[in-house]
Amino acid sequence: MIVAFSVAPTTTNETGEMSEAVAEAVRVVRESGLPNETNSMFTLLEGEWDEVFAVIKKATSAVEAVSPRVSLVIKADIRQGVTNGLTAKVDAVNRHLAETSENASRGD
Repeated sequence: MIVAFSVAPTTTNETGEMSEAVAEAVRVVRESGLPNETNSMFTLLEGEWDEVFAVIKKATSAVEAVSPRVSLVIKADIRQGVTNGLTAKVDAVNRHLAETSENASRGD
């Protein structure tokens, strides 16, 4: 399963910075040992149901430590028996892009 999630405080410290709280959540994810990727909108996490949601819960708790109210958004791709989905999906798209580029350069 691949889960995309975003966790952030709805209230912040005096400086108004969310990044410190979000960094703590990302630290939890990275220390989990599960395959993961973070971008400007979401953190992607791959693993089995219980282990993925345990990490999301722990990351949410890290944000709750600095904010009494937390926003959590979760989107999941649940496919039994599939591993390495974080990179395999992107690799498939890149292969198609390369094929299209090669065909265009040959004038196909």
